[in-house]
Amino acid sequence: MTALLVILLFIVLFLIATLWQMIRVVPEYERLVIFRLGRVIGAKGPGIVLVLPIVDKPVRVDLREQFREIPHQTAITKDNAPIAIDFLIYWRVVDPVKSIIEVGDFISAAMGIATTTLRAVIGDIMLDDVLARREQINYVLRTKLDEVTERWGVKVTSVEIREILPPQEIQEAMNRQMSAERNRRAMVTEAEGQREAAIKVAEGEKQAAILRAEGEKQAAILQAEGERRAQILRAEGFALALAHITEVARSLDPNTMTLQYLDVLKALGTSSSSKWIVPAELLRLGTHLFDEGKSAGAE
Repeated sequence: MTALLVILLFIVLFLIATLWQMIRVVPEYERLVIFRLGRVIGAKGPGIVLVLPIVDKPVRVDLREQFREIPHQTAITKDNAPIAIDFLIYWRVVDPVKSIIEVGDFISAAMGIATTTLRAVIGDIMLDDVLARREQINYVLRTKLDEVTERWGVKVTSVEIREILPPQEIQEAMNRQMSAERNRRAMVTEAEGQREAAIKVAEGEKQAAILRAEGEKQAAILQAEGERRAQILRAEGFALALAHITEVARSLDPNTMTLQYLDVLKALGTSSSSKWIVPAELLRLGTHLFDEGKSAGAE
């Protein structure tokens, strides 16, 4: 009786262990590639997957995106300059079955292909282009790696160059070149500023000269206008004066005018000039006086 209970207990434990081995819980980000008697029957999951003990051999495959750092690799550029490059590879499994049956160690194989591909790519590029065209190198590396890993059911999603280290002497030459370039840009900027300043000063002087000339022109116009108006006013004054004199002269006694003419003749007599200009009025006056004298003598 005791032996029978032991056998039954052993059978129960064996069944529990067998069921434990048969039931597998597969997360969403994993798949189970099942080999049944050595032949692959497909990828199972996610969820609960039944695995036959002894007959089936499950292999877990992670479908999440993975990355691996490739340490510094020495490569020779097209112009024979050695440089050290380290970069990161990002990939994810798109076909779990191929990733198991097509390659033995995907990570090691990917690293080997990445390093050889890197050397091949860098060997076709000049040193200056390697430092300036990282995005293009990343794209070429990703494309070439993806072409190889596609047959393994793996997709290379990205390749990122993290650091490029040229030799020390090249770094020093590059530093000198950058310093010279910065100095050149500073000189160009300073010369450009001086040119702009000179242009601004010349433009200001030009505007000032234009304004001065415009002011002088306006001043001359105003002065000429003032002089013209003054001459008009003087002429009008002279005209008014002559009109007044004429009016007064008309009201004078002829004898008064005669006395004035005589005063003029006296002044001419005292003058030292040898040439006289005698108004016609004086001639008429002299003729009148002669006639009057003649008439008086006859009487």
